Amino acid sequence: MRLILLFLLAPLFITAQQKPNIIYIMSDDHDADAISAYSKKLINTPNIDRLAKEGMLFTNAFVGNSICGPARATLLTGQHSHKNGQIDNRRRFDSSKITMPKLLQQAGYQTAIVGKWHLHSYPTGFDYWKILPGQGLYYNTRLINMKGDTVTEKGYATDIITNEAISWIERRDEQKPFALLLHHKAPHRYFFPPLKHLEQFHNKTFPEPSTLYADTTGKGSAWRLQTMSILHDMKLCSDLKVDPAYLMDIPHLKPDSADIVYYHAIMNRIPEEERTKIKAIYAER
Repeated sequence: MRLILLFLLAPLFITAQQKPNIIYIMSDDHDADAISAYSKKLINTPNIDRLAKEGMLFTNAFVGNSICGPARATLLTGQHSHKNGQIDNRRRFDSSKITMPKLLQQAGYQTAIVGKWHLHSYPTGFDYWKILPGQGLYYNTRLINMKGDTVTEKGYATDIITNEAISWIERRDEQKPFALLLHHKAPHRYFFPPLKHLEQFHNKTFPEPSTLYADTTGKGSAWRLQTMSILHDMKLCSDLKVDPAYLMDIPHLKPDSADIVYYHAIMNRIPEEERTKIKAIYAER
């Protein structure tokens, strides 16, 4: 799992007495090639590239724990996993820990988090939060609000999370500095882009990665058991959203009943008009 972190500080010109606003953006499950500031082979991301050009671009970075929940706990606490106690995705994060948003609150900041949390406990140290339960869903995702209520928001997860974050910025107390943690679900597997991106990229030919046909013989379990292979993982109806009907006659890809139920549960969340167009695009492949 790779997490790309972006920091936007505003205003750009401040005096020693002023405190910058902070927007901390976390995206999920992609490597540096998904940002064209690092590589222009696959995609064009001009807005993120502008942040890199006008700010800072990391070219040599290391991770203390690459698993989803533990990585988030590490970034919140500044501690390694054996210190903060979050060593896997199953444990409940200790919300009494000293965290970055709590320290910012003490420094006079308004703090908020919107989007993916994935730490089981409710967020603390935030004046406002609205989070996905678990991994969340790509379409018509559910969000937990500060009352503990779970509500379904219509639309695509990236748009929903972004709009909620913008809404909070617009209604915050403008007399105080703020720190916003904007945590996206995308593009965590299962991989499910919005229709507009399917239409944009479905006919584009991408270069084959150098490891596409890598031999895993003799490799460690992490290499052999990873769930990123095209044949086994990305063609399953539960991942790529391929209609089970197209796979029934392929013995090594034939979906079981659970796969079929899962497929329909996901697809039925998409508005009918979009769902029809998405299915037509996949049918071309």
